Amino acid sequence: MIRLLTFGAAFLVFLLLLGIIYALQRVAKTRSGGGKVGEGGLTMQGFSYALILLAVAYLLAMTYVFVRGTPWEGHLLEWLNIGVRLMHITFGIAWIGASFYFVFLENALNRTDNVRDELAGNLWAVHGGGFYYLEKYKLAPQAIPRDLHWFKYEAYFTWLSGFSLLFVTYYFNASAMLTDPRVLAISPLVGVAIGIGSFGVAWLVYDVLCKTPLVRKGRWFVLVGGLLITAFAFFYCQVFSARAAYIHFGAMLGTIMVANVFFVIIPAQKEMVKAATEGRPLDPQLGKNAGLRSLHNNYFTLPVLFVMVSNHFPSTFGNAYPWAVLVAISLGTAGVKHWMNLREKKQATALVLPASALFLLAVAFTTAPKNAPPGAAACTPNVSMAQVSSIVQNRCVRCHSSNPTDEVFTVAPNGVKYDSPEDIIRLQDKIMQRVVVTKTMPQNNKTNMTQQERDLIRCWIEQGAPNR
Repeated sequence: MIRLLTFGAAFLVFLLLLGIIYALQRVAKTRSGGGKVGEGGLTMQGFSYALILLAVAYLLAMTYVFVRGTPWEGHLLEWLNIGVRLMHITFGIAWIGASFYFVFLENALNRTDNVRDELAGNLWAVHGGGFYYLEKYKLAPQAIPRDLHWFKYEAYFTWLSGFSLLFVTYYFNASAMLTDPRVLAISPLVGVAIGIGSFGVAWLVYDVLCKTPLVRKGRWFVLVGGLLITAFAFFYCQVFSARAAYIHFGAMLGTIMVANVFFVIIPAQKEMVKAATEGRPLDPQLGKNAGLRSLHNNYFTLPVLFVMVSNHFPSTFGNAYPWAVLVAISLGTAGVKHWMNLREKKQATALVLPASALFLLAVAFTTAPKNAPPGAAACTPNVSMAQVSSIVQNRCVRCHSSNPTDEVFTVAPNGVKYDSPEDIIRLQDKIMQRVVVTKTMPQNNKTNMTQQERDLIRCWIEQGAPNR
């Protein structure tokens, strides 16, 4: 009864928020004269969009409280994961696509051939069956157009959806997905606080670094920045499970990126528009600072994308030195982005791409498994299917079966099921990778699989995985 009343009150608050959103939309329409949206209308619309997300997030949170501890909990989290992940991918594509395009545009501008004095450059392009002509002003046009598009909501909604996904996947199940007693014995609440707090610390450190003279010394700035991200990667791997550490590293970079947009790029753009509207001289440094932060964001994109997909590849986060693999692949992918930027500028790129590719291949080579893991016990002959099946039944099928009994995973993760000996034999390569080599399964070893059991499975696979 208490849960029902709580949910009812939450729904009333949700309706109240929707009412506020409707009122804001009416105000926005009034300010824009019922026609095209002006600056005031855009601002009010931005608030209303944020309130819509907050209202939906609030209702979902209250729904989770309502179903927690019931059979619906795992089902709700599964569908929340799908919905929020789809939003995150969609907004992320829009944001990263815009970043790639505008950096390409900046790099590819014609700056010398028949360029008017007021322009920094222009570019002819063809796409989708049409020709386009784009111009970039050195400062601003004489009259600011009414219909001026701002590229910011892609960034904001990517971060908001990603932050929500962090809660759905890791924070709501912190004891299973975030913390790992084998890494550091902390409570789930402390782990969540450390994760969220680290994002703010990372932004403050980065922002201070960008305001030092070092920012004008490119190579030294990259060196110090590389050391800082290495420190964060190492820190995360000493606090969280390796899989969660990777995601937090990506979320940290994503937070820096969106903070660049919110605190530096958009304020600079607004000040430039205001100065041009009022006829005041523009400060060129505003554009330079915003452009520099935008360039930093551009280099962060590929490392962030790598982190987004890394959870599907345990040979990365399951390595004995996960922080080193994380940093190495981040640097290698940033090198690939550097090659793309140089190529767009038509500058020398002969060594950048091969060096980056060789660096990434070296990471793949050095993380390859040995014939037997270090410290592995000698195999006993004729390990039977019955022995292996008993281990799998005790340690794995609570999640990986047609009818999981786990409190979190109500559907077999990635469709992997061990309902029969034939299933175990068919998936022996995945078992070897996840259970024996990387030891990333069971998740955070929640079922307490022993090293002896892992060795027994390894021996059975090395003996040909016989079904006897």
